[in-house]
Amino acid sequence: MIAAMIQASTTTADIMKAGLMEEIFSERTLQATGPFMALSFGILLLVLAEIVPGLQLLRKLIFIATLGVAGWCAWKTIGAPEAWVFEDTYVANSTTGWWTMLFLAATFIAWLFGQRYYKAESALEGEHDLLMMSACAGMVLMAGSRDLLVFFVGLELLSVPLYTLSAFQRSRRESVEAGLKYFVLGAFAAATYLFGSALVYAGTGTLTFKAINPADLGGPLVIAGAALIAASLFFKVSVFPFHMWVPDVYQGAPAPVTTFMATGTKAAAFAFLVPAAAALLPYESKHLAAVIALVTMAVGNFGALVQTDLKRLLAYSGVAHAGTLLLAIAALQGEPGPDAAMRAVLFYMAAYVFTAGGAFGLVTMLESQTGRAVTIDSIKGLAAKRPGIAAALALFMLSLGGIPATGGFLGKYLVFSLAVRSDLLVVALIGIVLSVVALAYYLRVIVALYMQPEMDGKPVPTQARALSGLVAFACAVMVLALGLVPAWFLDSLR
Repeated sequence: MIAAMIQASTTTADIMKAGLMEEIFSERTLQATGPFMALSFGILLLVLAEIVPGLQLLRKLIFIATLGVAGWCAWKTIGAPEAWVFEDTYVANSTTGWWTMLFLAATFIAWLFGQRYYKAESALEGEHDLLMMSACAGMVLMAGSRDLLVFFVGLELLSVPLYTLSAFQRSRRESVEAGLKYFVLGAFAAATYLFGSALVYAGTGTLTFKAINPADLGGPLVIAGAALIAASLFFKVSVFPFHMWVPDVYQGAPAPVTTFMATGTKAAAFAFLVPAAAALLPYESKHLAAVIALVTMAVGNFGALVQTDLKRLLAYSGVAHAGTLLLAIAALQGEPGPDAAMRAVLFYMAAYVFTAGGAFGLVTMLESQTGRAVTIDSIKGLAAKRPGIAAALALFMLSLGGIPATGGFLGKYLVFSLAVRSDLLVVALIGIVLSVVALAYYLRVIVALYMQPEMDGKPVPTQARALSGLVAFACAVMVLALGLVPAWFLDSLR
C-alpha cells in the first residue's frame, strides 16, 4: 500500500510538473511575458558584448534592437484579451502593454540624450546601458504585478541599477553623494515595503490581490501593512512627506539618469499603485489620500518657486505632479472606479513622460555642452541663438503648467474631472488653484528664454547637436499630439 501511495504521488507530481511546464511555455504566457523576456535576453547580449572581442562595437545596435523587440511584443499585447499568468500574480493586457510602451519610450529618450554626455566615464558606457536596461525590465515587471512579492522583485530590479546609475560619475562628488543618499533611503523604503507585505499576509493569508477577501481589509494588521506599503510607494513617486530626497538626487545624479528617474520610475510606481490601492485601501481612506495629494502639490509648487537650478526646479515640479496623480488614487474609491482612475493616470503619465523627458533631456544637452549646472540665469537669451531648442523647452514648460493644446492640460483635466465625479469637488478646486500657482515658475523659465538678455560671463551654448534636437522635436510632437488629437490614445484605453 505504501509503495502504491508513493507511486501515485510520484505520478501526480509528474503530471503537475508537466502541466506547469506546459503553462509556462504556452503561447499565451510567452505573449504576456514577451517584453520582459526580450529585455532579459538583451541584458545577456549586453553582458556578452562587454566580454567578447568585437561585439562591443554592436552594443548600441543591441540596445536599440532590444527596445524595438520589446516594443513589438508590448504592441501585440495592446488590445488582446486579459491573460493571467502564474496564479493571478502577473497580468498582461492592453493597459500593461501601454505602460510597457511608456517605459521603453522613457528609456530610449534618456539613452539618446545621454549619448556623448559622459566623458571621464566613457569606458564604462557599456555598464551604463546594461544598468539602464535592467531598470527598464524591473519597470515592466512592476506594471504587470498583481502580487506583493512579484512587485518587490521588479522594484529591486529597478532600484539597484538606479542606485549605481545615480553615482555613475564617480569623479563628481555630487553624483556619489546622490547615489549614496538614494541607496540609504531606498533601502529603508524597501524594508518598509517588506514589513508591510508581511503584515498584509498575516491579516489576509495571501499576497495576491485577487485572493484578498474584502472583509479582511478592516483588520488592524492589514491597515498597518497597507500604510507601510503606501509609504514605500510614496517614496518612489516622491509624495509628501517622502519627497525630500528628490531635489538633491535629481541635481547630483548625471542628467541622463535624472531624465530616466523622473519619467520611468514615477510611471512604474503609479502603474502598480492604482491596483494596489484598489485592492488594499478601504473606502474611508480616500479623504486622507486627497489631503496628502493637496499637501504634496503645495510643497512641490511652493518649493519650485524659489529654485534657480533647472534640475531642482523640475524636481520640485515632479513632486507637485505626483500630488496631482495622487488625486486619481483618492478618486478610485468613488463612483468612477479603478478602471477610470487607471485610464486617467496612464494618460497623464504618457503626457508627462514626453514632457518631462524632453525638458530634462534639453537640460542634459545644455549641461554637457557648457560643463556646468543649467540655471535660469544661464538660459537667458537662449531664444536668440537657439530658437528651436528654446521653443521646445517653452512648450514643455507650458505642458507641465497645464496650458490648453498640450498633453499636460488634458491629463490634468482627466484627473480633476475624476475627482469631481468622486465627490471631491472642494479638493479638485484647491488642486486647480495650486496648479495655477505652478505657472509662476514655468513662465519664469519662458521669460528668461525670450525676454531677458544673455548674462555676462554665462554665455548660452551655440553648438547644435542633431540627435538631441531630433529627440526633443519628437517629444514636442508627442506632447502636441496628446493635446490636440488625443482620441487615438484615449480610444485604445477604453
